[in-house]
Amino acid sequence: MTSADDHPEYDAGELPIEQLARRQGIEPITSVDELAQPDLWQSDEEYQEFLADLYASRRAGLA
Repeated sequence: MTSADDHPEYDAGELPIEQLARRQGIEPITSVDELAQPDLWQSDEEYQEFLADLYASRRAGLA
């Protein structure tokens, strides 16, 4: 495993993403099911409000 000392040209805020992930113990996912969050929205209304806000923000960038 490498360390920041192996790459003196990088400070802690400029580490390559792969090295930063290794330092944090992040492993690749093996299935998209690992990303599922079934209880993310407390209600259908909350989900619909999120989508409406998302779509509005995307349209605002086109104007």
